[in-house]
Amino acid sequence: MPIIEVADLTKSYHVYQKREGLWDSIRGLFRREYREVQAVQGINLKVEEGEFVAFLGPNGAGKTTTLKLLSGVINPTGGSATVMGFVPWERHNDYRRRFALVMGQKNQLWWDLPAQESYRLHQQIYAIPPEVFQRRLNELSDLLDVTRLLGQPVRELSLGERMKMELMAALLHAPQVLFLDEPTIGLDVIAQHNIQQFLLHYQETRRITFQLTSHYMKDVAALCKRVVIVAEGQIQYDGSLAGIIDRFSGSKVVTLQFPEGVQPEGLGAIGDVLEINWPKMRIRIARSDVPARLAEVLRSYPIEDVTVEDPPLEQVIAELFQAVEREPAGATTSHTGSETLATSGVRR
Repeated sequence: MPIIEVADLTKSYHVYQKREGLWDSIRGLFRREYREVQAVQGINLKVEEGEFVAFLGPNGAGKTTTLKLLSGVINPTGGSATVMGFVPWERHNDYRRRFALVMGQKNQLWWDLPAQESYRLHQQIYAIPPEVFQRRLNELSDLLDVTRLLGQPVRELSLGERMKMELMAALLHAPQVLFLDEPTIGLDVIAQHNIQQFLLHYQETRRITFQLTSHYMKDVAALCKRVVIVAEGQIQYDGSLAGIIDRFSGSKVVTLQFPEGVQPEGLGAIGDVLEINWPKMRIRIARSDVPARLAEVLRSYPIEDVTVEDPPLEQVIAELFQAVEREPAGATTSHTGSETLATSGVRR
C-alpha cells in the first residue's frame, strides 16, 4: 500500500478583484468582484514508503498548495488523499505526530530564543520521553555539526545554520513522512551541499519518505530518483530524472576540439553554435541529426576530440515549462511504463 495516495485532488480559491480609483474602491465595499483560481486541478499521485520524490514546477504551478493539502494545513475543494492511512485535513493527532513540514521561507523556531528552548517546547507538544528527546537531539546536532550553536539566539544564526535548526525541529519527533518546501532557498553552495548530504544520510538510515519542492536542480539531481512535474495545477510528468532529458530534450551538445591553429569555417550550418574558444567549439544539434552531422564533420575537418552530451537539466526543465504554458487547457494524460506525461503539445 502506498504511503501517500492522492486521487483527483483539487483546490480552488476565490480571489477578490480590487479595481483602481476612489469610486471603485467605495463600490467594492458594497459589491465585490471575485475570480476563481484553480491552484490544483485533479492531481493523481502515489508515493511508496522510503521514496525521495521531487515535486517540480514553475511559480504558481500548485506545488506548495499540494504540500499544504497533504500536511492538512488547508482543505481541498474536491478529491481525496491519504498519508499513512490518514486523511490529512481531518487533522488527527496521531497523524500530526507522524509527519513534518519544513518551508524554507517560514520559521517554526522562536526568533529571539536559542533553538534548544524551542526544542524543549517541541518535546512537550509531541510528548517525547526525556531520554529519547536527548538522544535524538544529540544525534541530530552531531550530524549537522551545530552542537555549539544550540544556546545561541536564532536571530544571530546565519541562513544556513537556521535551516539546519529547522530540520532538527522537524525530525525530533521521528516523523515517517517529511515534506520539504524549498529547504535550500537562499543558501550558498557549501550550505546546500551540507543539507543535501544530511538528507541523503538520514533517508538511507531511517527510510523515511521525503517529498521535496525546489527550484534548485542540483538539489533534485543529488537527492531524487523520481520527479513529478506540475504545471497549471496538473501533473505533466511522473518518472525518472534521466527520463526527463530522454523525453523532453530534442538536442545534444557536441564539443569539438581541433588541432592547434585550425579554425574551420562553416560549422554553423550543422547546428547552433553555443560557444567558440579555439581550439574548442560547442554546437547544439538536433538529437536525431547527431549521427549524420557528426559523420559529416569528421569527414570534412581534422578533429582531435569529440564529446557528445545532454543539455543541462535546468535548460531542459525550463523548455518543458515553456512548452506546458503554451499548450491548451485540458491536456489529456497518457501512461508509458512507469512514467506519465501530458500529451498535448509537449515535445518528446
